[in-house]
Amino acid sequence: MSTHTLSAGKGLRHDLDTQAFMLLRTIFIVAPIVFGIDKFTNLLTDWTHYLAPLATDMIPVDPHVFMYGVGVVEIIAGLLVAWRPRWGSLVVTAWLLGIIANLLILPGFYDVALRDFGLLIGALALNRLATARVLAARAR
Repeated sequence: MSTHTLSAGKGLRHDLDTQAFMLLRTIFIVAPIVFGIDKFTNLLTDWTHYLAPLATDMIPVDPHVFMYGVGVVEIIAGLLVAWRPRWGSLVVTAWLLGIIANLLILPGFYDVALRDFGLLIGALALNRLATARVLAARAR
C-alpha cells in the first residue's frame, strides 16, 4: 500500500508542478500582451502617469511615443514566455525590475511597485519551474 501511495504521490506532485507552471505561464503570456496592447489604446489608464520625471527628462521622445515602444517590448516579452518560458520569464523579470525602479523614483506609487515585486517573484518562480521541466525532459 505504501508503494502505491508513493507512486500516486509522485504523480500528484508532477500534476501540481504542471498546474503551477501552466498558471504562471498563462498569466505571464496574457498580462504583458494585454498591457502592451493597452500602451497604444490607453483604455486601462494613461500609462505616461507612471513615468518618473527623471525618466521623461532622459528619453529623447514624447512620453506617449516612448510608451508605444514599451508596449512593443511587453508584447514581445509575452510572446517569448509563450514560446520559451524559461528565457521569457527572465525577460519579464528584468522588465519588472526596471518598472519597479521607475516606480520607486515616482512618489505615490509604492503600492504599485510592491505589486510588481510580487509579479517579479512569480516570474522567477515560472523560470524555476520551466528550468525543471527542461532538465526533466533532457533526463528522459
